[in-house]
Amino acid sequence: MILKKSTILGKVKVLFYFLCLCINISYLSADATNFEGTEIEIKILDKVSSKNYKVKISIGEEKVFKNISIKPLKCKNSEFDDNPEIIAYLQVKDLKDTDNDEVFVFNGWTFSSSPSINTFDHPVYDIWLIKCSN
Repeated sequence: MILKKSTILGKVKVLFYFLCLCINISYLSADATNFEGTEIEIKILDKVSSKNYKVKISIGEEKVFKNISIKPLKCKNSEFDDNPEIIAYLQVKDLKDTDNDEVFVFNGWTFSSSPSINTFDHPVYDIWLIKCSN
């Protein structure tokens, strides 16, 4: 009878340690693969001159590039397998178009791996998200 009680207690201890290990691994892996950055790097294509520009902007800072104003509000970098996914929430205003009733030309999430999900539609500029860093 005593032997039976100690084996049950041993199984409970092993199960408890296993659950603690699983919780720690999931917590550490979530921190290692997902982080919010403090700065984004975007590539802007001027369709008229066919020139590319790389621009770094801090989160919350509004940057004026020629006729547009870009303000990133959040960026997140996560790595799954070999394909990292970088996402950012951007607000873009067209400063030249004063008679337009809309506040933003683009206001939403953009994805580095597939920018066609939520497209930035502007007659002169294209914007691509490159990097989210600290």
